[in-house]
Parts: sequence; structure tokens; C-alpha cells
Amino acid sequence: MIGMLTGRVESVETDTALIDVGGVGYEVRMSATDLSRLHAGQDTRVFTYMNLSQDAITLHGFLDRDAKKTFLQLIKVSGIGPKVAQSLLSTLTPSQLAHAIADNDATALAKAPGLGKKGAQKIILELKGSIDLSQIEGASAQAAISKSPVDTGTEQVVEGLISLGWRQQDAQQAVAEACAENDIGPARRKRYSAPACHRRGAACATSGFGADG
Repeated sequence: MIGMLTGRVESVETDTALIDVGGVGYEVRMSATDLSRLHAGQDTRVFTYMNLSQDAITLHGFLDRDAKKTFLQLIKVSGIGPKVAQSLLSTLTPSQLAHAIADNDATALAKAPGLGKKGAQKIILELKGSIDLSQIEGASAQAAISKSPVDTGTEQVVEGLISLGWRQQDAQQAVAEACAENDIGPARRKRYSAPACHRRGAACATSGFGADG
């Protein structure tokens, strides 16, 4: 089993990243949240889970152990597969997921594409009491402290698009794709201020791309 990859990001697509490890390219499925933090040419470490099915062998990746741990708990729930688990991690952070489960908030969980209210209720029923909120929040706080300027700049752009009416997942994917296509590295990403984001988002929203309705 492949548990972790350390290498260079070759490319970032809508739901996958191609990681070059010693000349071998690994296609890794990741949440929109994690993909928004990657760009071509970046050195990265990705924690992975290998899913074996009748049709394919798929690598699912996570930029921190906390997200991987949450993913592994989610796929233990009856009827919840890797695709839906990644959809949940694209919609909510591990901390938000844990709180939603602890608070019986099926509505928050059901926002994830492909889940639905019944699936959300099943997750709450099977996982409530098994998630340690203190550990998740501690890991999330540490991750926030160690975030790079790249992450901060990306988040500003994503938040600006969300304020214009974009769905969070669409905004994160659009930013990841734009950075990959234009080879935007850390220095350039830091120049993307909120006002600039609003101008770019307004143009996209006018064309109907990524906005609700």
C-alpha cells in the first residue's frame, strides 16, 4: 500500500493532481480544498489512501493527516464511498465535519454533492461519539499556524469569489485550475488582493461560470 508521496506537482486538474516522485507520475484524487493549495512545480507531501475496486486502483490524497483520518472514518460508514467522502472534505473542513456530526447537523453534511439527507443522517448515527473534537481542532490550529503565504493568497481569492455568489467548491476548483494553467507560483499568488479577486470574479459571474442560479 502507498501511504504517502513526496515529490513535485506536475499538474492540477479539476479533481486530481499529478505528483512526480522520482520520475514516476502518480495521479491522486483530492478534495477541492487541497487542490486549491497546489500548483504546478510545487514540492509537496501528500498522505494517501489506496482504494482497490473491481474496475480500478485509485489513490486518494490529503495534505494533512487530519483530513486523511476523517476520510478513513467516513468510508467506514455503510454506503459512503471514497467519492462521497472526498466531496464532504471539499465542502467542510475536518473540524466543521466533526462539529456537524456532534451537533446532529444533517443539513450541513447534506450540502456535499452526492450525499443527501439520508446519507448525512447515517453518518451522524454511525460516527457520533467516535470523533475526538479536541484532536481535530488541535491539528487544525497547528495547520493554520504553519500555513504558507501561498495558502493565504489562495484563500483570499476563494473568499472573494464566494462573496460574489460562487459555491465554495466551484471557487476552489476555479482557483486551482487558473493557477495551474497560468503557472502562478507563491510570489505571484500573493499579489491577488481581494479587490482584484472581485473584479475577476465579477467577470466570471457575468458569464455564468461557477455562480449559483
